Parts: sequence; C-alpha cells; structure tokens
Amino acid sequence: MKRVLLKLSGEALAGEKHTGFDEATVLGVAKQVKTLVDDGIQVGIVIGGGNFWRGRTSENMERTKADQIGMLATVMNCIYTSEIFRSIGMKTQVFTPFVCGGFAKLFTKDEAVAFLEEGGVAFFAGGTGHPYFSTDTGTTLRAIEIEADVILLAKAIDGVYDSDPKVNPEAKKYDEISIAEVVDKRLAVMDLTASIMCMENKMPMLVFGLEGENSIVDTVRGKFNGTRITV
Repeated sequence: MKRVLLKLSGEALAGEKHTGFDEATVLGVAKQVKTLVDDGIQVGIVIGGGNFWRGRTSENMERTKADQIGMLATVMNCIYTSEIFRSIGMKTQVFTPFVCGGFAKLFTKDEAVAFLEEGGVAFFAGGTGHPYFSTDTGTTLRAIEIEADVILLAKAIDGVYDSDPKVNPEAKKYDEISIAEVVDKRLAVMDLTASIMCMENKMPMLVFGLEGENSIVDTVRGKFNGTRITV
C-alpha cells in the first residue's frame, strides 16, 4: 500500500469514558500511524464526531443544524488528534470543506495530495460540508479524491458480521465479502450512500477492531484478522 485513508470513530478516541478524549488512546493511535509514515506509507485520516454529538439522535432540532454541529465536532476531534500527532514528531494539516479561519485549511485535492507526498498526515474534518451526509460518506469521498489504495475502517468490533454481535451471540463474522453483497444485505459497515460510492468507484475496505494491540500497523502489514471488503 502506498496511500491509505484511516477512518476512526469519535467514540474510539474517548476510550472507556465514551465522551471527550482519552489521551492515552489517541497517543497509541498516533504511535501506530508514525510507524506507517516512517515506513513510507501516506496516511489520511477521517474522524467521526460521536464522542461529542450525534445529530441523527437529536429529536428536537432541525436536521440541518444538528448535522452542522456534528461537522464542527469532527473539526475539534481532528485539531486535537493532529496536535497529539505533532507532539511525537509528525507533520499534520487539518483540511475542511468550509472556511474555518485559522483553524484549518480549505480542502483541495492538489494541496492534500502534495502534503501527503511530503510525508505529512492529512486530517479531513467537517465531513462533506453538507447536511444529510455522514462521516462515512465523507470518508469515501476523500479516499476516492486522494486516490487511496484502501480505506482502513477501525471500529469498536473486529470486523463485519451478518447481525449485531452485541445483540446476537450467534452472529457470523465474514473474513471476506464483496461491497456488492454488503449493499445487497444492508450490512452495517458504512451507511448505504458511502457503500454505494465504494462499489461504484471500486474502493476496497479493511474493517478491523481498533482496540487490538498494533491493530492499524498489523492491518497494513498483512497481519489481518478483520474483514476484507472487496470490489
């Protein structure tokens, strides 16, 4: 792999607190990404906002405003995480699809790719910049735009199952599955819009549990025990 797009959930950054940030967890992710960068792999990162806000669960607010709050939550996550990355010697830049003053740089493909090629880690915050699109869709969009080789989907569970393993102890885990089958079976890997974009643009995914020791590095190096989603 030459270039990867890593998707992290906001909840994953919160650790056992389930809200806000857990510095030890974020530092562990940073050290793994540094290993990849030192190996010459270009890394872009998208982070969800669920450790602060989930717009879709807001019942008393217009969806557009709720989603805008969620976009800003992802900006906060990326600024925080990028600073932890910098503390261990990495170059970072936060890109957003809307103007954020001096907090971030407006996204363009050319600038993002140039930064990656210089050995920097590019954080893609703010989703697509529009309501009604999740960070899953933002992840797929940025992966396609920067021509990533694969999306690394780090989740709270260790792969893709035919049903929710937290609810169904008999849930079957897939070692490999096609993106077309994910769409047909409506499996909860990404939302449907993001999954269809992956299918149409032939963007593969590797789905794995973030909590495993060296899970990100091992996934890139082929020591993989999650689910491979093929195109």
